Amino acid sequence: MAYELTGKIKLLQDPKTFDSGFTKREMVVIVEDGKYPQEINLEFVQDKTALLDGLVPGQEVTVTFDIRGREYNGRYFNNLQGWKVTQTGSNTEEPPPPSEEHYPNPSDFDDDIPF
Repeated sequence: MAYELTGKIKLLQDPKTFDSGFTKREMVVIVEDGKYPQEINLEFVQDKTALLDGLVPGQEVTVTFDIRGREYNGRYFNNLQGWKVTQTGSNTEEPPPPSEEHYPNPSDFDDDIPF
C-alpha cells in the first residue's frame, strides 16, 4: 500500500553504499501538523536514490512511499521507503499585485482635452 506526504526538505544525506553493493540515501521532510511540525525521515534504495539528485533543502515536495517493517533480535523496526518524489512548490515568489498608488489619480489630469 502506498502512502504520500507533502512538506519541505530539511536534509538530504549523501548516498551510502555498503560492501554488499546495497545503496541507500535518506531525506528528512518537515510536515506541518498543527502546532508541532513533524520531521519525517525517508529512505531511498538502489536506483531510487537518483530521485533525490537535483533537490535542495527548502524545496516543497510530495513523496510517495511504502512502510517496511522487520524483526531483528526480538525488536521490531519500521522504515519509510520512498519511490517517487514530485516537486510541488515553486521556488520563485510571484510579484505582488500593483497597489493603487501605481495608478494615476484622475484629478491630476487637466480637463482640457485636445480632441
